Amino acid sequence: MGAWPVAKQRVFHVGVKTLLCAVRVLRLLALLGMGCVWGWVHAGAQHEEPLIDSVRTALSAAVAQLGPPEPVHANDAAAQAYARWLQHSEVRLHAFLKRRESQAHELGATALRREFLQTVWYESQRAGLDPSLVLGLIQVESGFRKFAISAAGARGYMQVMPFWTHVLSEGDASVLFQTQANVRFGCVILRHYLQREGGDLTLALGRYNGSRGQSAYPKAVLSAQRQWVVQH
Repeated sequence: MGAWPVAKQRVFHVGVKTLLCAVRVLRLLALLGMGCVWGWVHAGAQHEEPLIDSVRTALSAAVAQLGPPEPVHANDAAAQAYARWLQHSEVRLHAFLKRRESQAHELGATALRREFLQTVWYESQRAGLDPSLVLGLIQVESGFRKFAISAAGARGYMQVMPFWTHVLSEGDASVLFQTQANVRFGCVILRHYLQREGGDLTLALGRYNGSRGQSAYPKAVLSAQRQWVVQH
């Protein structure tokens, strides 16, 4: 092939530069769409799957009727254990956020952190999950950002995909920016995946993230979980 005329060469170089600029813009938009959450490298998205009627009914009932997440303790020992957990978790969460104090945060106030943690404890217990696991998942998924949105469209603390609101409730995806609704959906979905995987936490976490069979995401969540376990 012979040499291109000078005019065509200029058009070619301009086109390449335009393409590179477009790639940079798309990368920037992707970062902005993901909320620029710190260390958010493992966030993914649940895949919509057909549910049999009995499962759909059970899950719908599980996310319905949000009530105040008031702790109920069987005895004094349980109440004391909760108090220790709350104190430990509040200290850990405050330290986590303080390391990123340049970022304005929805949980900056002590009262808001305690309210959030109380909700996590309540919804974790309700779903039969360890609160430390749920906190580890939230840390990896959203960096404790209430209004985080991933590139795939997952929302809130536990990065719940909007399709779940159509499958299990009235289809109002805006509820996923409400703390208790988001945490409840996330916990119910993770419990559902645990049952689907016969109790295998690694596979359930992978399914939650949309990366079933890959190890990076489960390892990240389980590593984060260890930071939230109360040492006796």
